[in-house]
Amino acid sequence: MKIRELIGTAEVPGGDELRLYRRGDDFIIAIDRNELMSSRMSGSEEALATMTCDRLRSPKGASLLIGGYGMGFTLRAALATLGPDAKIAVAELVPGIIEWARGPMAELAAGCLDDPRVELVLGDVSKAIGTATRRYDAILLDVDNGPDGLTRDANEGLYSAAGLATAKAALRPGGILAIWSAAPDARFTRRLAAAGFQVEEVGVRARSNGKGPRHVIWFARAN
Repeated sequence: MKIRELIGTAEVPGGDELRLYRRGDDFIIAIDRNELMSSRMSGSEEALATMTCDRLRSPKGASLLIGGYGMGFTLRAALATLGPDAKIAVAELVPGIIEWARGPMAELAAGCLDDPRVELVLGDVSKAIGTATRRYDAILLDVDNGPDGLTRDANEGLYSAAGLATAKAALRPGGILAIWSAAPDARFTRRLAAAGFQVEEVGVRARSNGKGPRHVIWFARAN
């Protein structure tokens, strides 16, 4: 049996400590006893990118904002799907996560942060959203475990009525707010609709082979 080895820690601003573990060739990011992400399960994070890109009205030269780098699955999938004229801003709150991507997980990152289409923004994605007006064709949020804040209470503001209104203002007409969640949330679905979005809720498997836990992605199109 392979032993899980702690190889790094990182503080979440306004939150708890993240821990990076390695088990054989696999990596795990956890908080307390909660496993937030694993290199063995990338399917739903990749789907967040590919399914959003499939729904873009004008994917060529699209401008995307990704909230949360994580292990880079969403970013790499977006880069593989979009053309050379696309622009992708990646907002990551925890500097340690980027240090891990350039350090022990450099092989997994595969140079995605150095792609000329990518702009790395170290800071809260809510600030990146709040300073934008009709800038993005899509905003992809994989922050925390979904609408209920786990790593940081302030994350819940992203999913409040005010946070959704701010995100809608940052999108171009017809733009998409795509949100990943570990579980369904009927109240949040209703909140998206109340914010004036056309809402599509899709269940996706955690693993790229179609197996593993079922996660949820909301695709909310701005009018």
